[in-house]
Amino acid sequence: MTREHHRPVPVSEAFFADVPGGTDPVAAAAAAERAAALLLRGARTADDREVLDRVVALADTEGLEVIAELWAGAPPTSLGGCLWRLYALRAWVNADPVAAAREYDAGRPHAEVAGVVAGVADPPGPDEVRHLLDRVLRGLGEGELADVLFRAAAFARVVATGRGVLGQPGGAAAKMRATADHLDRAGHAELRRELA
Repeated sequence: MTREHHRPVPVSEAFFADVPGGTDPVAAAAAAERAAALLLRGARTADDREVLDRVVALADTEGLEVIAELWAGAPPTSLGGCLWRLYALRAWVNADPVAAAREYDAGRPHAEVAGVVAGVADPPGPDEVRHLLDRVLRGLGEGELADVLFRAAAFARVVATGRGVLGQPGGAAAKMRATADHLDRAGHAELRRELA
């Protein structure tokens, strides 16, 4: 049985305005980027302070996962994209610190420079790896964003190398390497003052 192709009926924006529970994806993306900018750059006005307080309260009551999902589709070299990758790394380490420590330890001898930049204690146990990412993310409020991004990229690069050494299937090493590359590019964009 063949089906005839029909051209879709065009609808106006007013059609979508009446759809209950619908969220404007453009408005959601803009709100997510504003929240990321406030978290990474700080509040400059009273209005910014109020929005930042609401974002922090949302993170406290609903968990950062709710906010982080808004950043999941953000470009890698955007503030939201950086926060998403940092959050994803931290969530993975907290979910499986033993595997994170094992993969980091396996990659360290083969990615020595990245290991030094990342700064994990020797030997890296689950707690040391967890504390490293907590220190890296705490740097968002205390240090230069580029440094935070480079340290997180170095950590991800060592883990990617470790995954390769351990022979993990399914592109696990490639995915972590891509995360490292994204964070590294974002760090360089920040140094050029192009990260927005």
